[in-house]
Amino acid sequence: MENQKQCIEEIEYLNLWRRYQSTLSFILYVATKKLFPDSNLRIEHSMSQGFYCLLNRQIYDKDLMAIDLKMREIIRADLPIIKGILPRLKAIKLFEQHRQKDKVELLKNVKLEKVILYKLDKFFDMYPNSPFERTKMVDKFYLTNFPPGFIIVFPNWHNIDSLPPYIPQPKLARIFNEYLSWVQILGITDIADLNRAIRSGQGPDIIRVSEALHEKKIVYIADRITAEKRRVILIAGPSSSGKTTFTKRLAVQLMVNGFRPIMISTDDYFLPHSKTPKDKYGRLDFESIKAVDIPLLNQHLLAIIKGEKIVLPKFNFATGRRITSKIVQLPKNGIVMVEGIHCLNEELTSLIPRNIKFKIYISALTQLNIDDHNRISTTDTRMMRRIVRDTHYRGYTVQGVLIRWGRVRNGEEQNIYPFQEEADEMFNSALIYESAVLKKDCVPILKKVKRNELLYTEAMRLLDYFPLFNDLNDRDVPSNSILREFIGGSSFVY
Repeated sequence: MENQKQCIEEIEYLNLWRRYQSTLSFILYVATKKLFPDSNLRIEHSMSQGFYCLLNRQIYDKDLMAIDLKMREIIRADLPIIKGILPRLKAIKLFEQHRQKDKVELLKNVKLEKVILYKLDKFFDMYPNSPFERTKMVDKFYLTNFPPGFIIVFPNWHNIDSLPPYIPQPKLARIFNEYLSWVQILGITDIADLNRAIRSGQGPDIIRVSEALHEKKIVYIADRITAEKRRVILIAGPSSSGKTTFTKRLAVQLMVNGFRPIMISTDDYFLPHSKTPKDKYGRLDFESIKAVDIPLLNQHLLAIIKGEKIVLPKFNFATGRRITSKIVQLPKNGIVMVEGIHCLNEELTSLIPRNIKFKIYISALTQLNIDDHNRISTTDTRMMRRIVRDTHYRGYTVQGVLIRWGRVRNGEEQNIYPFQEEADEMFNSALIYESAVLKKDCVPILKKVKRNELLYTEAMRLLDYFPLFNDLNDRDVPSNSILREFIGGSSFVY
């Protein structure tokens, strides 16, 4: 019961943080409109502890300073943010009057009867996570230039009272540029674009092109590993990012290049439960790098590289102990592939020379925007994947998945995200069409959470996303797709 209470508190902190983001986004929109009436603000991806934003005009330092001052003026004034509900057609008319084309296109392409919207000063907007009631509740932020746009940095969810330092992420920025080229190829930037494509029968083509772009990037990574003669491939990423399927697909492309891969999971090197560290609540902390038997892992990797035979362990989660698994020896033209959440952290493989290692970071790094000011969080995308997989194939209840998510997020922020820029390559596992496919499975699962249950509000928050999407049948999703790891029907054995 104590652990459940702590998990609920973590979810509540996350929801408070989401409301902070929505409020700050609304204030940013109002500030830019007051300063530059003809401007169009686009809030894009999560980056460097904040959001990457674009205006349809060149941004100079003096402009950023003006936006910052205007935002702080709005916050100090402690203006009310008023919630309203309108029929969809009336909401469309309102947004047409305010020349908010993105909202108009979204609402024309969804099946909603009522629309929840918010008013700040004389400006209207929509947010899936409701803003706070007054502007004064979000006084912590700063802006930093990141041409051609800028980044608004705000507190993180587990410490909403202080601001994190700005840490540039140039490799992550390159992935976002790659994503922009992908959406140009697909012709889809928002949910409205995807819905139009699905309605016009282009859904199967969207799936095929999205999957081809994934395969093209995997081939590129395999070719780079081959050219650089790396021998130990380290693959890391947060929960439900598709690490396992990615690793198997990369192994296939490495075999095409003449390699013979050996696959190792760092989970099999967990210490016995009696030696596993505990978190601040006294729970076994499998997210910590100290839960891994690092000396044994390094000993085995060094032996494998030398061509020696070793006995791989297999961790039994039921007993909390390792058992022996199989004898392996690196064959001629062999390559070692190691998968685990800590693989970007040099501490994990400190005895292995850096010049023979190739580190890959995989996650759902980008996702469709709902409209110009709202994006579907990639964290929510991963949660939806996990809900479907864990309830259908791992014996969990939806309540069990939801209640552990705050803890999972906390582990990711401590043990994965700080090492993203250590990667030699990044792979964006998000598929632009996936929410339209996940809808069929995810909606009935989330509806199982009853109104009187503690996690009802969180389930409804996720459920509210799906009416925005037209349904897309999964029959055209290929059997080697990363999405198949979660919805079933994969040609790989897990």
